[in-house]
Amino acid sequence: MTKIKRGFRIRLYPNDAQKEQIAVSFGCSRWLWNNMLAMQKERHDNEPSAPYLSAFSMNYLLKQLKREYPWLKDADSTALTGTNENLHEAYVRFFKGQSRFPKFKSKRHEQSYISKCVNNNIVVIDAHHIRIPKLGSVYFKAGKLPHGRICSITIRQKASEKYEASVLCEYEEVDLPKTGKTIGIDVGLKDFAILSDGTKISMPRFDKESEERLRHWQRLASRRLLSAKEAMKKNEDLRLTDFKNYQKARRMCAKIYEHVANQRKDYLDKLSTWLVKTYDVIVIEDLKAKGMMNNHHLSRAIANASWNMFADMLAYKCLSYGKKLIRVNPGYTSQTCNVCGCVNNRMGYNAYGWLKVREWDCPECGSHHDRDINAAININETGLAVGLA
Repeated sequence: MTKIKRGFRIRLYPNDAQKEQIAVSFGCSRWLWNNMLAMQKERHDNEPSAPYLSAFSMNYLLKQLKREYPWLKDADSTALTGTNENLHEAYVRFFKGQSRFPKFKSKRHEQSYISKCVNNNIVVIDAHHIRIPKLGSVYFKAGKLPHGRICSITIRQKASEKYEASVLCEYEEVDLPKTGKTIGIDVGLKDFAILSDGTKISMPRFDKESEERLRHWQRLASRRLLSAKEAMKKNEDLRLTDFKNYQKARRMCAKIYEHVANQRKDYLDKLSTWLVKTYDVIVIEDLKAKGMMNNHHLSRAIANASWNMFADMLAYKCLSYGKKLIRVNPGYTSQTCNVCGCVNNRMGYNAYGWLKVREWDCPECGSHHDRDINAAININETGLAVGLA
């Protein structure tokens, strides 16, 4: 058995008082992040040789800030220390070249804060109630009930104004029974996943299913925004939050986007779970989807496919259930004959890449290939050779 950490996503239904407390925690965490970041920048500008203040040092300054600003005590203390730790982690990633310099946070974007579990201050009471610091018992709904030792909880408010939480738990996962099967997977757009045994799995276009409804509300939101801006020019005391019709259209757009994202995630979650339960070794291609998004002909379809999300799901599920995932370079997997190893460089090319050629014959041995199944077989063989080396 392997001890792992996993986040369980739940939908929160706070009452009015709890909503006010969540808003206070959002504001305090955002204020602390912005002030600590400004302090770090000003300190470096005044004295470039001054050492960087770590999370421990920022938490020491937090004590003094609480005396100067007593309203900071209204937020959960672990949420504030967690904010300093997140800022420290952002700086560490920047120093390593893994991310950009930390940015200031705005209340216009998605709000969130993290509360740590200390002395069992976060407890799942029953199937629909969870105790959270400063909030008390909050009603929730979940597809899978959080279990194990609770480490922390992340509370966020979506653009659709729904409240969600991710409960990070640590528990021992039982390995799935071994099947002795291996599989190679080639991902694509015509078919989402092509397995080396010839199975082709399609990807529903959830974005197109909601396209008409989304277009309707986007047009309404655009027209209502223009009307709101005209009214704001005449009356400077007005704000966008005062225009209820615009806020309704904006929320509807956010709900549609959220619905599409949930559909996509649910589909990939079920598919990845089936693969991990069926096969012991899974070989996938290590695609760089970010660079492929530059092709404006295919960017929308690539975004809908979410190859990276699928690969991440396979990675953590293989780790959780005692299976093995191997990533290989996808170069020339479609053009290499899996029978004789000949590389066919005469497949043709157009604005859509190599996609216009779906089947081809090997110029050396004459074998007839489906390009996707051929690629999946090559991916499987390459991965097994790397895994056994």
